[in-house]
Amino acid sequence: MNVTIKNTGDLNAMLSVEIKPEDYQGKVDKQLTDYRKRANIPGFRPGHVPASLVKKQYGKAILIEEVNQILQQAVYNHIQEEKIDILGNPLPVLQEDIDWDSQTEFVFDFELGLAPEFELAINKKTKVDYLKIVADEKMVERYASDYAKRFGTMSYPESIEKDSIVKAQFAELDGEGNKVEEGVNSEATFTMESVEDKKSIKALTGKKIKDVVVIDAKKAFKADFNLSGLLKVTPEQIEASTGSFELTIEEVSKLDGAEMNQELFDKVFGEGTVNGKEEFYAKVKEDAERMFIGESERKFYDDVRQVVLKKAKFELPDEFLKKWLQTSGENPIPADEVEQQYGDMRDSMKWQLVESKVVKDHNIEVTPEELTEFAKGLVAQQMAQYGQMPEGMDLDAIAKNVLGNKEEAQRITEQLFTEKLVKFFKENLKLNEKEVSFDDFIKEATKK
Repeated sequence: MNVTIKNTGDLNAMLSVEIKPEDYQGKVDKQLTDYRKRANIPGFRPGHVPASLVKKQYGKAILIEEVNQILQQAVYNHIQEEKIDILGNPLPVLQEDIDWDSQTEFVFDFELGLAPEFELAINKKTKVDYLKIVADEKMVERYASDYAKRFGTMSYPESIEKDSIVKAQFAELDGEGNKVEEGVNSEATFTMESVEDKKSIKALTGKKIKDVVVIDAKKAFKADFNLSGLLKVTPEQIEASTGSFELTIEEVSKLDGAEMNQELFDKVFGEGTVNGKEEFYAKVKEDAERMFIGESERKFYDDVRQVVLKKAKFELPDEFLKKWLQTSGENPIPADEVEQQYGDMRDSMKWQLVESKVVKDHNIEVTPEELTEFAKGLVAQQMAQYGQMPEGMDLDAIAKNVLGNKEEAQRITEQLFTEKLVKFFKENLKLNEKEVSFDDFIKEATKK
């Protein structure tokens, strides 16, 4: 067997594999012998089928199978051994003139798209914005109020107020105001804060237990409110309904926030952690801003990607990659859609090359120990959300079990690599740090 490679362009090459009888004949003969032992052909006892008959029936299929296996392994081994850095996968050049009945020597060609070599300047001359989200007074006040409500108490006012919790029986009405037979009829509890329609707010405010009020439920609640979930029906049932509902008020309650005192501060952050209202608000602000660090890091990484890609001067084997996209994987892209989608895919491929170069040039790696510790941290965070903090041995076992899932291990590895790359870019680029409110951050992040 002979494998050769010839450059056909700056970023293209043709790999040729020449296969001769000595490469495959022994394996083909062995397969035929095995088939003969197992063949069950009418008129012949098992194991006594003439070799010529077995070869006639199965010989061509076995030859094709063995040659293909040898071919695929030869291509893979050559690329690995010669350390050829390719993009996508080798594309076989179609051959329609192979005579499997009489031909004994074969030559197969594969198109290759080669990864470009390029230099990448990552230094303090390159400036990238870093948006640090700061919690404004309104946000801090809201978070502090949420803490107070979490440790608050329930009260039961006589009538509905703007911050009431309302339990009511919903009954669907027709266009004439009559209850719809077999229509949506359900008991449900909602907060007045989820009601957005001014007409509905006015109709509900001041109502007492046993009072009846009619609202258009499709219009009453906020846009992202799950009305079908509230009424325990399908979205299709809500869509098919009139939207008009008669509400019979069954209960009015209110969650009164705990008093802003040291008792609350100790419950929220632990005894002695903060002293007094001023320190409490400062701690709330600090915790709120810490929650947004991940958002800032992701935005920074996206901005680094855009800035670095503009500065990275290298090309890709575009025509090869377009052809590869039409044939690759389980979901190849139709030819008439490749041009439309290729721009974004091209940028994604270029960024992968940039990431790989940074990782290689600066020895960024993830060790098994780091991966385990990182996984333990993720597990601990997730369990803490449910008020659980496992012991060290339990955490080790859970993390080990998580990493036992190959897909999950790959996802966590990529996440850790991204964190390391973010750290590298923050240390090696010139950061233009800007303090912004969360609302302003969202505006910046959603800019096109």
